[in-house]
Amino acid sequence: MKLYSLLKKYSKKHVIAMHMPGHKRHKFLHNSLPYDIDITEIDGFDNLHNPNGILKERMEFASKLYKTKRTYFLVNGSTCGILASIKSVCENGDEILIAKNCHKSVFHAIELMDLKCSFIPSHFDDETKIHLQIYPEDVDLCLKNNRGIKCVLITSPTYEGVISNIEKIAEVVHKYNIPLIVDEAHGAHLYLTNNSACQKGADIVINSLHKTLPSLTQTALLHICSDRIDAEKVSKSLSIFESSSPSYVLMASIDECITFMSKFGEKYFARLQKNLDCFKEAVKNLKNLKVLGYTTSHNFYDFDMTKIVILTSQTNIDGEELMRRLRAKNIELEMSYVNYAIAITTIFDTKKDLLCLAKALNNIDKTLENVEKNIQIKNIDNKVSLTINQALKTSSEIIDINQSIGKVCAEYVYVYPPGIPILIPGQIINQETCEYIKYIAKHNLNLISTTGLLPNMIKIVSNT
Repeated sequence: MKLYSLLKKYSKKHVIAMHMPGHKRHKFLHNSLPYDIDITEIDGFDNLHNPNGILKERMEFASKLYKTKRTYFLVNGSTCGILASIKSVCENGDEILIAKNCHKSVFHAIELMDLKCSFIPSHFDDETKIHLQIYPEDVDLCLKNNRGIKCVLITSPTYEGVISNIEKIAEVVHKYNIPLIVDEAHGAHLYLTNNSACQKGADIVINSLHKTLPSLTQTALLHICSDRIDAEKVSKSLSIFESSSPSYVLMASIDECITFMSKFGEKYFARLQKNLDCFKEAVKNLKNLKVLGYTTSHNFYDFDMTKIVILTSQTNIDGEELMRRLRAKNIELEMSYVNYAIAITTIFDTKKDLLCLAKALNNIDKTLENVEKNIQIKNIDNKVSLTINQALKTSSEIIDINQSIGKVCAEYVYVYPPGIPILIPGQIINQETCEYIKYIAKHNLNLISTTGLLPNMIKIVSNT
């Protein structure tokens, strides 16, 4: 079966989409593949890499919506924006300070530019086993102890919806005269709550439109928010990492999304908030499952309530099993982990759909047992022995993971989604990491490594 045929077949199924893309499969452009509007840089349609016509005009319109200095359309997703952002503020061999829970694209930028990376201390919430926010005082201490750092990059909100105090972090970072980049891929809608990093002092912010707003997959925005950033360097970096043949269909999708949000965003977001209030009322009597921020409190600086994080920590099932049971009820979630599963809601989720999710959770909840479990998710600290680039260029070998303790990793290891590395090349593998990898595999999560040989074999730097 052809991909298009399979997509059309799936589109006819009644499935409640509690996952990205944010348009939730509402027909924004065409009912079929839009061959009739798929063009190249012909006269009258401008050039994304040298915009001086309609694309320049529409990007300026997006900039006004997000209240930025300058905004760029991206058709290679937030990944492209992250790569370009880092390259625009760092020189090869520089050092960057990052959060441990950054997306894999951050580490790929570090690899490509042979950067050194330092990590901001990470903290886990004891109850949920979810990364807490980044603390401004941790950032301050890191920068105080290492004046050679050229840039700070954090993720806010995280995949789970945790929001950090960007305003305070920006104040700290700017005290050292360096820029703050915020990967806000999951927060393109936060400008509606005046809680976007664009409005809180970040210098560069990257949004994935397709994750939470009505735009096609692969569409994103890069915002320059301060005079600390050289727009010419950003444009040059984008010309390297973004396709030289950007899709006009995708760019039109971005423009349609921004236009729609400028007209109806506040109205639709208010409706979503009311629908989420109905969802909260409908799940208040859950006995075993917990819904973060809805049936249980949280310890985060702030939390994005459009992320429905369903905790299975005190039940006899894990997140993957919950996801499977909901799929059997024609409800498809975004992702699952050992102790939770996530539903992503957007302005196109109806009250009916959210109440269907609530009903399904209540029915599943009645079948579960309340049990105490030993959730083996820890804040593992793997010390860095080599830069990513050094580890990848050094001779390597593949060995049994049980023999890898004390060795230097020579590949990326992560769970996808969300694509946050467990190990990166150059880190020393410890006992806790080996046990964690086996634990993840046992729960049938999508464990990915460069070689594809885990959980049994791992690539390490030779003679370590």
